[in-house]
Amino acid sequence: METVYINDAAAFLPNEPVSNEDIDRVLGELPNIGSRTRRIVLKQNQIRNRYYAVDRKTGALTHSCAELAAEAVRRLQPSEDFRLQDIECLCCGTSTPDLLLPGHGLMVLGELGIDECDAISTSGICLSAMAALKYAYMNVAAGFSNNAVAVGAELASSLTRARFMVPVMEAAKADTLEKRPISSFDADFLRWMLSDGAGTVYLSAGRRPDRTALQIDWIESISLAGRLETCMYAGGVKGGDGRITGWRDTERIPTQAGPYLTAIRQDIRLLDREIVPSMGRVLSRVIEKRGLDPEKVDWFLPHYSSAYFRPKFYDEMARIGFEIPYERWFTNLSEKGNTGTAAIFIILEEIFHSGRLKPGQRLLCFIPESGRFTHCFMHLTVVG
Repeated sequence: METVYINDAAAFLPNEPVSNEDIDRVLGELPNIGSRTRRIVLKQNQIRNRYYAVDRKTGALTHSCAELAAEAVRRLQPSEDFRLQDIECLCCGTSTPDLLLPGHGLMVLGELGIDECDAISTSGICLSAMAALKYAYMNVAAGFSNNAVAVGAELASSLTRARFMVPVMEAAKADTLEKRPISSFDADFLRWMLSDGAGTVYLSAGRRPDRTALQIDWIESISLAGRLETCMYAGGVKGGDGRITGWRDTERIPTQAGPYLTAIRQDIRLLDREIVPSMGRVLSRVIEKRGLDPEKVDWFLPHYSSAYFRPKFYDEMARIGFEIPYERWFTNLSEKGNTGTAAIFIILEEIFHSGRLKPGQRLLCFIPESGRFTHCFMHLTVVG
């Protein structure tokens, strides 16, 4: 097995940053949404700025999801003579692909115009980019390719603009056929949480001795979907028994549910109950397997959807004997927004180019996914 290095990281955030006061001006006003709900969500998530691929004047989308991903890849510069045509394996993850078919990775490859390349699409929510990275890592480690690029991209604004959400909310209010009526809050609160962006990393078996690189030591991803019900979803309806009916099962889906089948929804009660203890369960298993010591972690890079969970994750880590002081945490949620699966790469891009990394330092990345409660940890060592 080859040793694999992250030799560069890049990110693309579309258009100008959008402040809390400008969200409705960019995405459009939603009727009957109380300002109190908005204030509570924004106070809890502590996001001050985010980015939308939306034209402020017309409300139209300025980029597709594939275009966001391609723009991030174009910003990679692992060496002075690097060309896009040099990429041998392109792995792309997203929660918001532009099409059902073909795969998102092929659409990104088309945007980049690379003549010949192994292209992979990974689906899911916040972990789809980490699945792409793991494939890229294993591809290089096994010697199947000399290099690989992993990309995470999200176009959440396509699902949170007013022109998309108004019929979703109206349909949700009218729905009385389920045992547990759908709360439109499960969808509209995500409007204040999600934003657009793309991040990418370049992997290879070799590295330049005069440049900083991140050695990938291991990646652990563990899902608890076998014991926990679906929490975050799109493309279906969740019933009172917790089971999901998919969009193709037309005979079992209420007619009025049609407008919100493609909306992203999150069961916030289930999220609050399970996301933290499930993280502790997975981390405990990783600690035992990998012999992790919190004293030997120089930087903890967590992706969390809201600052609301920051102290909760901290307390859970302390409870299991893995306390890492906040001064060793690195996140950019407040200024870059919650970009879903792209977030961990956008975090890596910032710290990689920050000048803070020193040879020998160890980084622990943490990426949770509330789809059905899967958690991923990645350990990196700085070399230079």
